Amino acid sequence: MDFPSDLRYSKDHEWLRVNADGKTARVGITDFAQQELGDIVYVELPAPGDTFEAGEEFGTVEAVKTVSELYMPVSGTVVAVNEALADAPEHVNEDPYGKGWMIEIELRDPSEADALMNADTYRDMVGG
Repeated sequence: MDFPSDLRYSKDHEWLRVNADGKTARVGITDFAQQELGDIVYVELPAPGDTFEAGEEFGTVEAVKTVSELYMPVSGTVVAVNEALADAPEHVNEDPYGKGWMIEIELRDPSEADALMNADTYRDMVGG
């Protein structure tokens, strides 16, 4: 399993990559989460402009045998959605930290990211 050190991780298995501007970030699910789910066949994501609080459900991931909710790791407003996942949800399995990103958000409070886990803490939590 892969645990990039430049990301922050939630207890719900989402990752957050703060962009260079420090005001926006990409969100997706972790390598651990996609392996647990298995083959992903559909991803339901919010629309740009939708606003969420940290911990609030923002979408779902459907795998062959289960559906799993997606939870916002921090508070923010959706500014972009990975449209490619509509036709190629398998990107989440193949490249969860790259082509499999889900949404990009404008961070309400960038310091919220500090409350998320670093790669080592997340690896310890999932037993990686």
